[in-house]
Amino acid sequence: MLALTENVTEIVNKLAEEVPEMSGVRIAAEADGQSLSVSPADHAVDGDQTIEQDGATVWVEANAAQALDGMVLDGGVDADGNIQFALGQQA
Repeated sequence: MLALTENVTEIVNKLAEEVPEMSGVRIAAEADGQSLSVSPADHAVDGDQTIEQDGATVWVEANAAQALDGMVLDGGVDADGNIQFALGQQA
């Protein structure tokens, strides 16, 4: 299962506070099958894996969940306020 860092849970919780129609984020495989998208969401889609940690909710599409098993999602905000995510192997 995908793990979340404290940075990611803080980012997701802050976004959920600022965007009323959002209660979490959803990670899905792109049509090309080579990349992933992270987008605000208000609910899971059938088949999504739900990860809840420290008040943050992340839904992972079934196809993406398999690829992300054993990974950790980290994130940060740059000087311009842009959110960036990164994946790494779980220790």
